[in-house]
This record gives sequence, C-alpha cells and structure tokens, in this order.
Amino acid sequence: MPRPYVLLSAAVSLDGCLDTPPGQPRLLLSNEEDFDRVDSVRASCDAVLIGAGTLRADDPRVRVASAGRRAARIGAGLPAHPVKATVTRGGDLDPDRRFWHHGGAKVVYAVGRAARDRAVAAVGALATVHEVAQDDVWPQVLEHLHGLGVRRLMVEGGGSVHTQFLRQGLADELQLVVAPVIVGGVDAPRMFGPGGYPGGPEHRLALVESRRIGDVTLLRYATHLRPGTGAPATAADAAWLAQACALAAHCPPSTTAFSVGAVVVSADGRELARGHSREGGDARVHAEQAALAKVPGDPALAGATVYSSLEPCGHRASYPHPCAELIAAAGIRRVVTAWREPDTFVPGANGTERLRERGVTVVELPEYARAGRAPNAHLTPGE
Repeated sequence: MPRPYVLLSAAVSLDGCLDTPPGQPRLLLSNEEDFDRVDSVRASCDAVLIGAGTLRADDPRVRVASAGRRAARIGAGLPAHPVKATVTRGGDLDPDRRFWHHGGAKVVYAVGRAARDRAVAAVGALATVHEVAQDDVWPQVLEHLHGLGVRRLMVEGGGSVHTQFLRQGLADELQLVVAPVIVGGVDAPRMFGPGGYPGGPEHRLALVESRRIGDVTLLRYATHLRPGTGAPATAADAAWLAQACALAAHCPPSTTAFSVGAVVVSADGRELARGHSREGGDARVHAEQAALAKVPGDPALAGATVYSSLEPCGHRASYPHPCAELIAAAGIRRVVTAWREPDTFVPGANGTERLRERGVTVVELPEYARAGRAPNAHLTPGE
C-alpha cells in the first residue's frame, strides 16, 4: 500500500498526560519556542491530521503561523499551508470551529455512509468529504492522502489516533515533547492507550535526537528502521547514519586517508553489511567497499540504502573503481551521507555528482557532519 511518511507529534507531562482532566482549566505543556518548532515541522509536511475529538476539544486552527515559512512554501511551488485532514465516525462536525476557517485545503474522512452524509451536511461547503469503509480505516486514509500527493504527514493527535497509528504499525517517527509538570489526574488523557503494539514490550524505539527547548525536552524516535525512499530524510535514516558515524571511530589511525564508517540497509530495515576504512588491516580499503564486499550479488541491494559518514569517493588511485562506481554497479539507488569529502587528498573528489549521474539519490544530513568529521579532525583542521 503506498502511503506517506507518518510523523506523530505530541506534548506530554512527566506522568504521560496529554492534558489536564476534563472540567479543569487546560494546561499548555509546550512553550513558545517549542510552538515555533512545531510550526516549522508543519511547514515541512504536505498534510496535517487530527482526530475529530481533538478538533472538538481544542478548537485548533492548524496552520503555518510564520509568514516566512509560508513564503518559503510558496516559493517552492507549494500552497502556503499543508492540507488539513480529520477523521470522523459520527459525522457530527461543528462548522464554526476555527479548523475550517484557517489554513489550507481541508479533507474529512467519514467512516461509513451515515457519517459521510452528516459530515457533508455540516461542513460540505468548507471541506472535501471522503467516505472510508468501517474496516482498516487508517490504511484507507493514508492511501487516499498519498493519492492527493501527500508524501509527509504530521499527525497531531489526539491520544486515540496516536494509539491506533502505533498499534497498526503505521507510524514512522514519534516526536515527543516532555514538559516538567506532573498532572496527576487519573482521568487525564494519556499519550497511548492499552493494547498490543508491534513487537511487544521488548521492542525498543530508536532514539534519534534529544534536545532541550527552554524548559521542555524534545525526544525524537524512529519507530522502525526502514530507510526512506527518496530525497526527504526520515528518522530511520538519521538512526542508521549515526551508526555509520560511530563505526568511523573503529578505523585504524591514518595520516593519509579518512576514517569512514558505512552501513548497508535493505528496504525492509535489515542490516545487510557494515564496514569501515582500512578494515582487515588493508590500508587501501574504503568503508563502502568493505561493506559491499560482504554481500556480493545480494538481491536486496537493489532496494537498499548505503549510509556513509563521508561522501563516497568519486576518484581514487589505490583501486580501479571508486566507491561511487561500486555502489552504482551493485544496483543501489540511494545513499545517505554526513558530509562532503574535502580536497585534502583528491582535488574535486565529488562522489555525490558521480552517483547522481548514475541515477543514485544522494541525501546529505549536515546535522551529522560533526560526528563524521570527529575522527578526521587531524586531517582537516580548518573544517
């Protein structure tokens, strides 16, 4: 089933509550700096989805607030705001809610004919209403959004929606902001509901980032380790690239070659091979070369991604084929790197362009450049 990349976003208290108990004044768990971060994430997405319960309880506008971010979207040929979507099982939607009168295009997914008829009567003049069947609601929603051109979807809640996405294995990333408060109410809404989750309690999410934002902490997790499929980077891409950067620290020291780590990952998230520079004591071996040599002819390479702490080499004197050629020849069509190769040893190395000439998508994550450079600081003191 074709579907967008799904990012779940929520703010919780230290005891896991999304909000205060019903009947009490609402508690804002995030701060202004984090609200701006959320606005930035919205601006990076093609659509934002919230549940009908959240729409009724919070009356959100769901829009890109920053004029600069709206202008940047328009400059990139996108609408000023992402598509806004909600799902309703009853169709009882209030047309006076701010959701319908701000932001971009709206889509309502109504579960069943009766809900569709009520939703059309309520907000048919304000949104496009699409009927979905009672069974497998979320896969239908995601497939329809994908058909609308949505490749990156931000899900802002509420807890029931987040629970269903995680339990059905449909979420790719979880962005969780933890606030330094304890709500304490036994009837306060919780982030996730009870039930079975993929992998069971022994399944550990991959922590991609932790960052202090004022008095709250952002935690980003990859819910699985399947690589991305195009130019946009995913949380799983970041997790794998971090492993490649860590591998570079295992390289034997050298003053004449870079220390690089590489990991080859199949489309379904299985690690196929890993390698590092000068592996096995051979001073000429590059990281990507060492990794690929372990899985020659593996059919999974055709859909795999190579993660390398440094741009794969485009020219080299020690072997007849540079790593860019080895990657393309193996049938790999996607590479994720941390930083570009400087001219320290090979002027105009430019492996990225050689890969792209051969139809390989190259994604650079500059936030990992520092980790990739760390074992090479003695070679590039000015970097």
